[in-house]
Amino acid sequence: MDKRLKPVAPEQSLQERQALHAALREGTLALPEAVKRLRRLSRLTQPEFAAHRGISVQALRQIESGRGNPTVETLDKIVAVFGLQVGFVPRRRGDAG
Repeated sequence: MDKRLKPVAPEQSLQERQALHAALREGTLALPEAVKRLRRLSRLTQPEFAAHRGISVQALRQIESGRGNPTVETLDKIVAVFGLQVGFVPRRRGDAG
């Protein structure tokens, strides 16, 4: 783990996870931001998180920057440790399609 990261109180970590889950339920997070928040909740750098989840650092960087086109398998690798799964969700108003 990156030594520059400051310790986080368990209560703060729980609040951050709850806020993430609420945003996911509401559909207010775009994929790049959701993946970035998941990684940050893990308190890992991009290379550490990629290695932990079994994906390439390049793939993770592309996803977080919004330039990637990840497969469902890659997304499942990222979210599985958080008790999440990739699935169909209703579109938000204004989404193309």
